[in-house]
Amino acid sequence: MVNIKAELHLQQLQDLADQLSLKFGPETDITGLRLTRATEPSGTIRALYDTSFCIVLQGAKVSSIGEWEFGYRQGECLFASVNVPVTSRIVEAKEDAPYLALSLSIDPMMISELLLSHPEMVYSGPKHLALVTAQIPGDLYDPFYRLLQLLNQTGEDRLVLEPMIRREICWRLLRSPLGPALQQAGLKDSETARIGTVTAWIKANYSKPFKVSDLAEMANMSQATFHRYFKNITQLTPIQFQKQVRLQEARRLLLNHQEVANVGYEVGYESPSQFSRDYRKLFGAPPGKDKAVMRSSVAIEVGGEA
Repeated sequence: MVNIKAELHLQQLQDLADQLSLKFGPETDITGLRLTRATEPSGTIRALYDTSFCIVLQGAKVSSIGEWEFGYRQGECLFASVNVPVTSRIVEAKEDAPYLALSLSIDPMMISELLLSHPEMVYSGPKHLALVTAQIPGDLYDPFYRLLQLLNQTGEDRLVLEPMIRREICWRLLRSPLGPALQQAGLKDSETARIGTVTAWIKANYSKPFKVSDLAEMANMSQATFHRYFKNITQLTPIQFQKQVRLQEARRLLLNHQEVANVGYEVGYESPSQFSRDYRKLFGAPPGKDKAVMRSSVAIEVGGEA
């Protein structure tokens, strides 16, 4: 239950986010800051999350990674510790009460720097999935409000204040119930950070074949340990992860009017028939048919998504 003071701060942040989302749209001028506004429930939204933090200000969404499904709504938040493909649906949104959310990319290096200067905060408890949900920590409303206000400012104010506010947000997240999940993303030798290095590599090199032994070496793990942690954190195998990244990129290319015949090869498929089968299995229609209807039926996002 949100207390009265937190409810007031939530309302203020919600009002500002609503105004700015109408003014700027989803992609803002602040790197990694995204505003989402929807006036009706959505179809399937497939996104490749980066390390990011999302706040739901109004409405509700249901998301899943692998076979794990979870919901989060007004007053709740989500932290993604590594790059991971996520399937979502906005389930509560209407014209007079739109779904409103904001997301901010989190720099693992900033987390690492804070932990190096405050080693007493390092947590050694159980490991976390790639996605963790919680109530919004009450002391985060103010820095996020100030960050949004920077969208209406230019020049030196934004240049000086933005990194300070980002650092404050990371600090307050580290001291919140989400702190252990953030620490796992920021500690260089943690299993989460090492798997994060691999998922980032796959994301950047999705069209290239790989050997699992090479990925395990990249993570500085044995193959058996690597398989276990990769599946535990992302809910996918490395091959499944790569396939989802490839297919989401293929869909983005189709949305940008590229030819179906070329897209499969561009994202790494050698067989057009295999590309078509995998595409249909994930998206429910073959590439050609999906291309014709997806602009109006499905939202597609790349990166941290709210």
